[in-house]
Amino acid sequence: MKIIIFSGTTEGRELSRRLAGRGAEITVCVATDYGREVQGTADGVTVLTGRKSRAQMADIVRGAALCVDATHPYATEATENISAACRDTATPYRRLLRGASAVDADIVTVQDASGAAAYLEHTQGNILLTTGAKELSCYSALNPSRLYPRILPTYDGLAACERLGIPRRNVIAMQGAFSRELNEALIRQYKIAYLVTKDGGAAGGFPEKLQAARNTGVTLVLLRRPDETGESFAEIAAYCEGLLCQDR
Repeated sequence: MKIIIFSGTTEGRELSRRLAGRGAEITVCVATDYGREVQGTADGVTVLTGRKSRAQMADIVRGAALCVDATHPYATEATENISAACRDTATPYRRLLRGASAVDADIVTVQDASGAAAYLEHTQGNILLTTGAKELSCYSALNPSRLYPRILPTYDGLAACERLGIPRRNVIAMQGAFSRELNEALIRQYKIAYLVTKDGGAAGGFPEKLQAARNTGVTLVLLRRPDETGESFAEIAAYCEGLLCQDR
């Protein structure tokens, strides 16, 4: 049975290996070389790398028994294209959605990166950006000396920092996951006043960032998670395994 998984998350990687171990023919699609590296290799799993258009996605999912969208909760454009490609090809579609975190009232919640930048424009103090390099341009109106982006150690990430004029001494090029202790150490080292993050759930290290912010007294600025519906890892895994049993 052929199953397509659009991944880039811990859950997608785990699902691909679990189903391949039960005899499914799995194709995993990841957007970047980093995603491919994290996905790794496993028997029965083919990995395709690179961002795909809706038409390219349709070519990939056509004829599959199921397509599972296990992309990041904030990857809204990818999810829209994946679901549309499945509709175009009459391919069964399931959304594997990471559970949202509880958000307390004292957290500053904004709509998106532009909203975060607008809020921070009227503040003072250093800013730890933990939302990746893709949206760095949204912070172009801020003094770049205030910005401390924590990004993956890739050429594209470093180039995005260069384009924004962020001092090289401010760039934290590291690959997670990050513990509470490391988050706290970075906050203290760089005298951070604001920590900008997304709700990546437990797998994305959100609890560790939240606790670090509380322990150090910095203000946590949260980019609101887009509204969508989906199923948990356990629900998707059980559904897929049921399909595999029927196929035997």
